[in-house]
Amino acid sequence: MRAKIIILLASVVACGAVAATALEASGSQVVGLRRLTENEYRNSIADIFGKQIKVQGTFEPGIRIGGLTAASTAVLSITPGGFESYSKMADNIATQVVSEGHRKQLISCQPKSAKAPDDACATQVLSHYGFQLFRRPLTAEELRSRVALVRTMTKSSGDFYAGLRYGMATLLQSPEFLFRKEMAIPAAGGTLALDTYSRATRLSYLMWDTTPDAELLASAQSGELATPAGLEKQVDRLMASPRLEVGMRAFFTDMFMLDTFNVISKDSLFYPKWAGPMAAAAQEETLRSALDLALTKNGDMRELMVTRKTLINRSLASIYGVPFSFNGEWAPHEFSPESGRSGLLTQISMLAMFSHPGRSSPTKRGVAMNEILLCEPTPTPPNNVDFSEVNDETGPLKTVRERLMAHAADKTCSSCHNAVDPIGLSLEGFDTIGGRRERENGEMIDVSATLAGKSFHGAEGLGKFLYNSPKFPSCVARKLYSYANGLNSEEVENAAFKGGLDAFQKSGYRLRALIKGLVTDPKFFTASMEAHAKAE
Repeated sequence: MRAKIIILLASVVACGAVAATALEASGSQVVGLRRLTENEYRNSIADIFGKQIKVQGTFEPGIRIGGLTAASTAVLSITPGGFESYSKMADNIATQVVSEGHRKQLISCQPKSAKAPDDACATQVLSHYGFQLFRRPLTAEELRSRVALVRTMTKSSGDFYAGLRYGMATLLQSPEFLFRKEMAIPAAGGTLALDTYSRATRLSYLMWDTTPDAELLASAQSGELATPAGLEKQVDRLMASPRLEVGMRAFFTDMFMLDTFNVISKDSLFYPKWAGPMAAAAQEETLRSALDLALTKNGDMRELMVTRKTLINRSLASIYGVPFSFNGEWAPHEFSPESGRSGLLTQISMLAMFSHPGRSSPTKRGVAMNEILLCEPTPTPPNNVDFSEVNDETGPLKTVRERLMAHAADKTCSSCHNAVDPIGLSLEGFDTIGGRRERENGEMIDVSATLAGKSFHGAEGLGKFLYNSPKFPSCVARKLYSYANGLNSEEVENAAFKGGLDAFQKSGYRLRALIKGLVTDPKFFTASMEAHAKAE
């Protein structure tokens, strides 16, 4: 039976794909195709059908390109195993939607007979959900083929809702839902301009991490979204919603590489505090503190490098060595000046993610901070580099600083190490799980560093260095633009996000100003014909 379902779904998808070419026949071109992430899929289903509909299945992972997993959504397809998983999820969701417990709420019409075909009711239901799932109206052929399938399966089963289940499932497992297809038409200056439905989709998944809502789709359908005033109206509405936090939570998770917590492990013999919910709590602290500063307080984003304010729970307090006497699960906390803490740099998440299981790693931390905060990727080291001296903790060189200095004397290593080690060495006052320390193998730890000709001391000095560096806000703008467009941030030209960066700077580095500056810049919804031709 399962094989039969998948074959039926695949046949209708093929018909729909042929019909969809009608969308391109009028001069429209496909300029982007992005696979939905797991969160985007789940959020979309919840918004279209309600949170009572469960999503159960396995999603294919993304890969990190240019510092962002979002970039891989534009290059990854779906494997045969992945297609089967999506098909099973589609059938399961469709079954729930048409079930007796949900049909009164989710099915807008009643068939003349629950045991016979009703094309009018099937058309009403499928056109309604097709508009939401495909993020555009269905073509006549897409709708006709699905109504015909519902009719056939109703006759076969003697149950209208069983037939409707199959029609609904074809929508849910269609590439038109699983991928964000961006369509564009020729515009002035040798460019391609996204159509209004593609604009609505790009805005919604950036700002809310979900499918466009009814008002945004209506704005696209009327053409209002193609006008500057209509665009600004919708952007302001999306930003005013508390759901902006959902969208920016997804962005910060990607930019700060917090998804890598899935593979983080620590030596429990030496670090027994790292257990159970610690990793999830550390990830949540970084997200809560970033969102609190950027959205709740509408603060200067550079403060993320220097603030001693954060939000912690009981588990984190044990590693930070601070009392937690609050009744709630999370509470605001401000570290003392003597703590050595400085913003995101010294939160448990950033320190633990980029360390070894049993010890810290100045090089890993330096490489990560350069890539995440300054958009300066470090080349992969040559295969023949000898790391034995760096890893030898039993030799005469007792501290990692001494071992790195000896290692960096190698001409093949010095250029990279001189760029990353100062950052990591300034953070050596913290162990592999982010706890405070002063000694390493009995020796006092030296946290002084010099970078780009400027000397500083410890994490606080590093935080001030990054706060004053124009590279940090520029990197935030670059990453947000790349995230929104599914691009490799290392290949994005500065001119592409200049409008957003200018607005960011003029606002005193407020995140909302950056978002609005990016999405209202005419370049945000255009593509070069030349670049599109090369991509094909």
